[in-house]
Amino acid sequence: MPTLHQYLTQLAVVETTPGGPPVEATVTEEFKQQCNRSAAVRSTAGFGAAPGTLRAGVVADAAQARALHPALDGKKQWMMLRCKEGAGVELLASHPHLLFQLWTLAVEEWRNTDIAAFGQGKIVVPTFPGLRPVYDIFLNQIYRTTRGFNKEEHFRTLARTGSSYAEVNGLAFSVPFETGPKGELLHRFYTYCPALDQFVSSRLTKGFYDQDYLQANLNNLKNNAAYAVKYGLTPGLVCFEPRSVPDELLQRYPVLRGARVDHPMRSFRPRFNLSVAHPVVLDHYAEMLENLMHEVPSLEYLSVWSNDSGAGFEYTSSLYVGRNGGGYLVREWLAAKDIAAAAAINLVRFMKTLRDAGRKINPRFRTLIRLEPFWEEHDHIWARLENGLDVEVSSLLTRGWDLAYKHPKYEEVPQIHGTALYSTFVDKERAIIKDLESKGASADVYFVPGALGNHEPLTGIPFPGLVHQKMSQMAGQSVVTAAYQGGVTPPSFAPYNINQEVIRAFQFDRDLDLKAFLRRKAEEWIGANLADDLVRLWEMSDEAYKSFPAPILIYHAWGVWYRLLIRPIVPNIEAIPEAERAYYEDFLLATTHNRTRVDFRYDVGFDLIEPPRAWKAIAHMDEDLFPVMTKAVALAESMLKRAKTDQEKVCAQDQYDRMRALLYWYRTEYAVTAWVAGVHTYLGSKDPEERRKCRALLRKMVVDEIQNAKDLLHLWETSTTNWMIVSDVGETTFTYYKNFGELVKKKIALMAGHEDDEPYVDPDFQWRVPGFAGFPGKESA
Repeated sequence: MPTLHQYLTQLAVVETTPGGPPVEATVTEEFKQQCNRSAAVRSTAGFGAAPGTLRAGVVADAAQARALHPALDGKKQWMMLRCKEGAGVELLASHPHLLFQLWTLAVEEWRNTDIAAFGQGKIVVPTFPGLRPVYDIFLNQIYRTTRGFNKEEHFRTLARTGSSYAEVNGLAFSVPFETGPKGELLHRFYTYCPALDQFVSSRLTKGFYDQDYLQANLNNLKNNAAYAVKYGLTPGLVCFEPRSVPDELLQRYPVLRGARVDHPMRSFRPRFNLSVAHPVVLDHYAEMLENLMHEVPSLEYLSVWSNDSGAGFEYTSSLYVGRNGGGYLVREWLAAKDIAAAAAINLVRFMKTLRDAGRKINPRFRTLIRLEPFWEEHDHIWARLENGLDVEVSSLLTRGWDLAYKHPKYEEVPQIHGTALYSTFVDKERAIIKDLESKGASADVYFVPGALGNHEPLTGIPFPGLVHQKMSQMAGQSVVTAAYQGGVTPPSFAPYNINQEVIRAFQFDRDLDLKAFLRRKAEEWIGANLADDLVRLWEMSDEAYKSFPAPILIYHAWGVWYRLLIRPIVPNIEAIPEAERAYYEDFLLATTHNRTRVDFRYDVGFDLIEPPRAWKAIAHMDEDLFPVMTKAVALAESMLKRAKTDQEKVCAQDQYDRMRALLYWYRTEYAVTAWVAGVHTYLGSKDPEERRKCRALLRKMVVDEIQNAKDLLHLWETSTTNWMIVSDVGETTFTYYKNFGELVKKKIALMAGHEDDEPYVDPDFQWRVPGFAGFPGKESA
């Protein structure tokens, strides 16, 4: 008997459904490219495959599915490949995205399977009915200017990985339209999760944004949506809303002013949004969404992120400047509980307005609210959720950002939110999910399997055990939609991305044997001789991450914002003249009076880590993390030396380069943690011996980080592996550029000679007024 692939190459005809979804044409084109370029294409109403024919189709009707195969009765989502004796091949699925995914299974996993195995029909039911990317970093968000990015490859990867959805709203430009005063930072946050008014206008806002700007953004969104539909994916939006509006709009309509939504330590000019408590503003939002959906009727959801990045709901407790808003929602002297209730009612009314406007065009349209920022309003929001008003969360047990889950290894670590270290999902979540379902609503639950939140800006870092554990536990609690933050990484950036392969494999097999799967994948990628070593390497990387005590969340989740890889880390940062620091301070996520410029312990009023925990964290890294990472790098190097075939050499080189990059990344995280431990313990102590210990730690830290930067520079200059994100346009707060190597050289040069500096931080730094020489602190012109 021939294999499936051999049999497919013998088929001369492809049949699709008259007026069927575009994904049927996509599968047809892929079949012609991979199996038979000369195959004829025709339409047919039936789903049976005649001899010599591939029937590719989406079977949306339950009765038709039941007639095709009794095992499909009652199944809401399914894929089936069947080749009855004397017939062609039926490639059928209940939903468009499943058809393309079935095709990839046929030509990859099942390629060499005997055709007889499909005689009775091979049926696959996806583990999660919904698998959704959220905050898609490559396509729409902070990495959208990455050099070498191919949009179609990205959408194909989304579909192949098992996604049901695609997030499609990204700006067409590398920088946002929003601007601010010189030296301000807030406008930089408008580059991601763009709001509705960046694509369309309403009668209220017409003319406030340049039409060519709106048209370009809309065309980009439409192009993304078209790619999504091509691969069977359902497009949707992730927006920061209600976002601020131009001052000119509020000058024309001052009675519509809503909340102040800027961050007072990131902005030099207040930003206000429109009051969604006002019916005119609700009509404005409904009109914008309807206008957008007339352009892209396939849109099926809008996920609202808020109370951050220039967006916020009036009178909610987590607005950066505190509860505030327009005059329509609350009056003065109300109790906090009454304000919380009014704010929640206003929020839910906004969600309903969007849902109802969307359903005028697409009856399945839903709105979601990211629930974490609304801990004070949580109960009031929860009580009003209903069909089409959904939530997305990391955990339903938790209110706010303080996750009800611990670090997998270190009890004292206070925060693993938004990282893969949050790898469990316990039974108690299920009861809350059921309560939500009783309302007709649902919860999309986050997991974080890629660069975002974990090892930014590195790509392709393996931690398959953490990914599998989280997916397995979410499935165990009957999560309907698993939402993976960051989206996919295209294979041109990480061709051996085992985390992503685990997602794909688990989505098609909820009983996945992880160890056996890793062994199969390793043999496929590197060959039998080195496969066991590659699996061990992945397991070591997994263990290393679990041994990382996540000392300062913002530095390992968003380290590029703070320029950690390119800035000097010395005991007294101001010992380096400010003019010599400008190369990184111009892009640093810090205004001139933010003490994070000179103090790694603090940022915008947050005490990021206290010295005792910093000491404990560096001890954990010395004792647990670096021994594992040293062995991992040694193993990867050994694999490369033992590689003989081209296949072995290419894969081993890729993994060796990523392991070295990861080691250097961990070392820099160690350096900033040691800086806090050494500098702040020194400043707070009068004990000579303790101070001597701090000076010794800091001297070693500087020496080690100089060498680490040299190692990183060598990797940058010699490796051809795409191991980190690099922008194709220019350096930004969120990305590095092709001048990265030159900036690392500056770091090395500036650190040299500062090994023995006395630790110091100006306690009055945040009170400085640039250009003004008066007290306190130094002039900072």
